This record gives sequence, C-alpha cells and structure tokens, in this order.
Amino acid sequence: MNFLVREPLLDPKQRVLGYELSWRRPDGSVGAVADVEAIDLVRVAAECLCDADGNWLLGENLLFIQAGPALLAELALGALPPHKTVLCMLSQDLANTEHAAALQALRSAGYGIALRDAEALLHDKNLLLLASWVEIDFGEAAFASQARIHGALKQSTIRMVGRGISNWKEYDSCAALGVDAFVGNLYASQRPGTQSTGLNPVQSMILQLMDMVRKNTDVRQLEALLKRDAALSYKLLTYINSAGFGLGTEIQSLRHAVTMLGYSPLYRWLSVLLATASTSAQSPVLMQTAVVRGRFVELLGTSLLPKNEAENLFVAGMFSLLDRLLGMPMETVLENIPLTEQVNEALLKRQGIYGPFLTLAEACEQGNTGAIGALADSLFVSPAQVNEAHLSALAWAQSLKL
Repeated sequence: MNFLVREPLLDPKQRVLGYELSWRRPDGSVGAVADVEAIDLVRVAAECLCDADGNWLLGENLLFIQAGPALLAELALGALPPHKTVLCMLSQDLANTEHAAALQALRSAGYGIALRDAEALLHDKNLLLLASWVEIDFGEAAFASQARIHGALKQSTIRMVGRGISNWKEYDSCAALGVDAFVGNLYASQRPGTQSTGLNPVQSMILQLMDMVRKNTDVRQLEALLKRDAALSYKLLTYINSAGFGLGTEIQSLRHAVTMLGYSPLYRWLSVLLATASTSAQSPVLMQTAVVRGRFVELLGTSLLPKNEAENLFVAGMFSLLDRLLGMPMETVLENIPLTEQVNEALLKRQGIYGPFLTLAEACEQGNTGAIGALADSLFVSPAQVNEAHLSALAWAQSLKL
C-alpha cells in the first residue's frame, strides 16, 4: 500500500479552499494511482472525514482525490459529499466513451471532475463539457502552451488550479490572470513583506502562561493573567470544548479546565493558542498545517509511546512551524519557550525519539522527501496506520474551527 500526501489548496487571497490527496510509493517516488488504491483512498476518506451520521468534517473545504476509471462506479464514493469532492483524472479516462455515462452521472450529482493534464484541452475541446476544474502545471508547461490553455478556458466556467508556482510574484500574476486555486508547498516559504517584527503582546502573554503552567503555578495566578484578555480566554475555552477533544462536559473556566484536565493537557492547548495568535498574512495555512502536524504525530505515537510522550509529540509537531509563524529562527523561539531536551532535539535537528515522527509528517505534506516507507518502518507503523492518522488529524484540526 502507498502513502497519502496532502497538499493545501489556496485561493488568490491565500485562504485554504481544501486539500489535494495523492499517492507516494514507499520509496517516496510518485506513482500513478491504481484502481484498488483509489477505491481504498475513498473508503478511508469516508471513514475519517465523515462522522457516524455521514456529516462532512472538513466544513467548507474541498477534497481533491486522485482517481481512476474504476472509481466512477464505486459505491463507497457515495459516502463523500458530492459538492465537496473533486475527482482528479487524466484526459484518456475522460475521453473514453465507456466512461461517459458514469462521468455525466457524477457531474449531475454534484461531484467535481479535475483534468490533470491540461494540454489535452488543446486537442480535444469536448473535455470542456466534462471537467469542472483543470490543473495547470506552471513548472512544466511552456509559456506558449500556458497562454493557449488560458485562452481556451477564458470563456468557459471551468476553474483553474495552478501547480508548480515557484515564487509569490508568480502567484500574484497567476491570480491576476484568473487562476482560482493554487496547490503546492509555496505557502511554506516566506512571502516578501510579511516578516514578523517579533512576538506580539498576545503571544508574549501566552508564553508567560505556558511557563506558569510548566511550573504548576497556582491556578488563581493563571486566571488573574488570563483575565487581562477576555478574547484569549474565550478562544482557549472554545478549543478545549471543541468536538475533537471529547471531554463529555463543557469546560466553564480555567479553574474547571485544570480540575478536569490537569496542567499537562492545558499546555497543549496553550501551544495551539500560540500558533493561532500570529498576525502574518500567511498564517492561516501555516496554522492549519501546524495543528494537523501536531495531531498527526500524536496519533502515530499513541500506540508506541507512554501518554505523556505522545502529548510531547503533539507539542513538538505544533512548534515545528513556530519559526515561520513567529518570523524568527527556531533557536530564538526556543530561547523563549523552555522545552524538554528531546523536544528541542526534534525541533532543531529532527533527531531523538520524536525526530522521525516529525520527518514522516513532513514527508506526507511535501511528497518530496525520499524513503517514506523507511521512516514508517523505523517507527513500526504500516501505510494504513499512517494514512488513517493523517486523515483523522485533518478532521480533528477542522473541528477546532481555527
């Protein structure tokens, strides 16, 4: 079985539209999606991204899934919401007359169809009748081809997804041309003009609270500090009471939270607050990535490590993007946040007990880190376990309503 790779879809204003899921072989290489894998992906997605009543757990987010012909008639596809699901297919599958009826039925039901090889439109305009999205790889297509594709789509209702955008200037130019969404890892690079000038007042307060929690400071002192910012207190309680945490009772105050959870779990929620307190224009997708990564590595470690170690994994995953969220080197970040030596080792060097978990999570986000299978093998987790943890973490992060 192969490993899922998740890439965010951003709109021209850098807001998260959804995610595209693709496959990587255990050695990290790209593989064409096989029918059995596409069907398995849909089944896992339906189990992890829909609740027991069939409700979609990703909110307004779309899900783009690599698909093959066999998926067109797969019953499991019906478990995914049509207006949130887009099947990414090749022109040879769309142009096949044997598939025409199934494609038309899916389009009528509300499913999206994305054409993965956009240049095929230059040779077969009939594809415009079936596709609702077209993915254009700006990193591979020549400018002349891009211009012809854009011209062919300009008068149509098809939405364009840009891939292979190498810098933010290209991103803005493509957005001005009418590209509707962007997929890839550009979000991980710093956008010029968005550099942080250091910790903002809210982040400084959260760091103070984290230090107090680490020292088991009396809860009355924690409450006194938190009362200075009612919005921060409200947000903290909202996260704690999120559907993804499953306490079974509503937490009414910080004192109630400490009574119910203790200090250690409270630290994890403060780490979420810290990541979501960034004011950078890039922060929404980075925040989402940090929360998914934290939950992802925690789920992977739950069956392998003691409970407190799994909680440390969550914090390590969350903090692994703090340097970009706060706009400062990781070494400087860690000077402000006292953490265990093992967490520091993972954040700075991707080594130690937590390092392989972080490296595997990053590989499943980027898809360009080789030997994904070797990383999973070193942690004694199967591809199925990795994929399930990955999608479950995505749904959990959405439940926080960041």
